[in-house]
Amino acid sequence: MRRLEEFLKPTQKSLFKRLRVIFKREQGIVSNDMFILVEGEVPIMLLAHLDTVHRKPVKEICTSEDGNILMSPQGIGGDDQCGVYAIVTAYEKSLKKPWLLFTCDEEIGGVGASNFCEAYDEGKLPEKLSELKMLVEIDRKGSDDAVYYDCDNSDFEAYITSKGFQTAVGSFSDISLVAPKLGVAAVNLSSAYYNPHQLHEYINRKELENVTQKVIEIVADVAQKDFPKYKYVERIYKPLYRTWRYSTDNLLDDIAADFDSIAEEFDDNLKKSLMALSHMQKSMYLELLDFYTAEELESLRKEHGDSIIQQIYNDEVGMFYGDNLK
Repeated sequence: MRRLEEFLKPTQKSLFKRLRVIFKREQGIVSNDMFILVEGEVPIMLLAHLDTVHRKPVKEICTSEDGNILMSPQGIGGDDQCGVYAIVTAYEKSLKKPWLLFTCDEEIGGVGASNFCEAYDEGKLPEKLSELKMLVEIDRKGSDDAVYYDCDNSDFEAYITSKGFQTAVGSFSDISLVAPKLGVAAVNLSSAYYNPHQLHEYINRKELENVTQKVIEIVADVAQKDFPKYKYVERIYKPLYRTWRYSTDNLLDDIAADFDSIAEEFDDNLKKSLMALSHMQKSMYLELLDFYTAEELESLRKEHGDSIIQQIYNDEVGMFYGDNLK
């Protein structure tokens, strides 16, 4: 049985080579420099990406006394080495094998996924991809999140929810590109990492094993002959921010009023710092206070600058639809 630690230390390049070795005897493996596709027996494809945002590879892994929590001074890279571990484990433990897709450079815009889509358009990939009934990516923080991005298939969402996952909001992952290309419903599930894109990122091993087991159960469900195919249904967005039906001027006034009210709770130095934020950043900051303390956000601003507010917002909440509010 493979251990999680095997997937945390390799760089993207070395992990790519290792996966080619692991699956070299499997029939139907297609790969180039940007993705590895492993053909399965069950019409479900599991996805994960090989890169992380951390600049240095993991050299030291620190664990809690019970071995459940993992961290690293270099950044543990749970996003998305946890996903890679999970889909390899699900493949090896499933009686009938799912399809797998490993991609490179997701963190800089889904490069590997885009490459996969181009290969699909050019007819370089197996025709059996048209038979897939769902896509499951494991690349989300937390323990029980399910993110659908622009896929709006309520029956599919109900099925995933029945497995113990809770619908959440996110900004982007590889399925944002692959799902509409293949016309198949897709979800991004939690892979038990926390504090994404930060050096103090950590992994909860028990939660990851729990998600992996649920994915194995999903694979077994899809293997049944009468399991339905869930099609990709494009979500229709209203041109509103947080469903508020206000004009831009009224929206700016509301953001400013709400922010000023909360800022009264801060000391003068912090209040002065916060009031220097743009309207967009103020609105994001308000919502992020549900996830972080003001002290944590200020520490991140000091280290990375004000631009970190939008990055964290996209990770925690999802894409900001009020980008015109500067």
